[in-house]
Amino acid sequence: MTSTAPAVSPEELLRGAGLRVTAARVAALRAVGENQHATADAVLGSVRAELGTVSVQAVYDLLHALTDAGLLRRIEPAGHPARYERRTGDNHHHIVCRSCGAIGDVDCTVGHAPCLTPSDDHGFVVETAEVTYWGLCADCRGTAPDADRTARP
Repeated sequence: MTSTAPAVSPEELLRGAGLRVTAARVAALRAVGENQHATADAVLGSVRAELGTVSVQAVYDLLHALTDAGLLRRIEPAGHPARYERRTGDNHHHIVCRSCGAIGDVDCTVGHAPCLTPSDDHGFVVETAEVTYWGLCADCRGTAPDADRTARP
């Protein structure tokens, strides 16, 4: 028999990170929780829908604070806007569609974080490894068996 731990509320997450609980921070955490890999614009839209008026700068500031506190992770796929996710601390990777920008999570394939060990660390202490897989999602390449299109850099 398996049991599922109750989800931690945004308020508890904020308190646990030593941050003040504000309506905007709670709304932002909720927005990213409901829309993994959300852009700042998507978070802004969700926060505004929930709270009304909030400035663009305020949303960027709170996304920065939540990321610094480890409550959000910022990913920056090349050629696409930065995205935010609540899945933190496990050093997972991402797969990105070159056409529409859809993003999926890819679990670490070997061992514990960091899951990749460089052949030469140049004296660095490796803390994380980021791998981005690129290709075309099923919607962009079509799902028909004869739709044999490959992604090009």
